[in-house]
Amino acid sequence: MQDEDLGRALGKRAFKVDKTEGNLVYFEGGTYDKITGQASYIEMKMPLILDNMNKLHKMHSGHPLYWLNIFFGIALLFFAVSAFWMFKPKTPIFKKGLYFALGGIVLTVVLLFV
Repeated sequence: MQDEDLGRALGKRAFKVDKTEGNLVYFEGGTYDKITGQASYIEMKMPLILDNMNKLHKMHSGHPLYWLNIFFGIALLFFAVSAFWMFKPKTPIFKKGLYFALGGIVLTVVLLFV
């Protein structure tokens, strides 16, 4: 098997051969023996529960639960904005909440553009 085909067979997108010594091909996280056709590599995966949560978080528009994500996001935004009406606007805790909210917005914008 050629080096390019090996990456496709293993299902690795950014496959790159580090070095070749005789019949052994070394790549990031493993080796491949050209004679036996055996590949030995380490693949890191998340635990099952975290993997399912990650798939739910990265939902695409073709998935049936996509609209549940949209609804949940809008509900969270409503709860965050409605929390400002828990306190009277003249109180110090209301002003402190506005400072925290402004700081969170600035931090979000900085993290998005950096």
